[in-house]
Amino acid sequence: MDFTHYTDGKPVMVDVGGKQVTTRIARATGCVYMQKETIEKIRNNLIPKGNPFDVARVAGILAAKKTHELIPMCHPLMINHVDIAITCDSSHSCVTIEAIVRCDGKTGVEMEALSAVSVAALTIYDMCKAVDKQMVIGDIRLVEKRGGKSDFIATK
Repeated sequence: MDFTHYTDGKPVMVDVGGKQVTTRIARATGCVYMQKETIEKIRNNLIPKGNPFDVARVAGILAAKKTHELIPMCHPLMINHVDIAITCDSSHSCVTIEAIVRCDGKTGVEMEALSAVSVAALTIYDMCKAVDKQMVIGDIRLVEKRGGKSDFIATK
């Protein structure tokens, strides 16, 4: 089997020089499961550190922009746009996070969208940990990817 990130048994960054520039879009989601009381404190602006959603949005955007500094084989990208949506889901006792990342480039933005969701979730955890130490971060996944050779939409 040929691995794209290995040459002669050594890790390498894939050469994307010959690829076409296309609009690349990726959407990822994730959840922070928490006690219902914590969700109510968020809704009523009673979290001692302040509004976790505002801080998490900024953290998610920053994470998308710095993904190449965190994931060794990711290329630095000129990202056109990052959108982070965060909502309370009382029926599942969680906060849901969705990140959409877009660029015009030679490689996709899936890792940037996943990084944005992950860091936004960690930020919500950090902002709320004083009132809920039982939070669980989970269900982080790629939901959609467009551009390049192939498109992807999750079936679940």
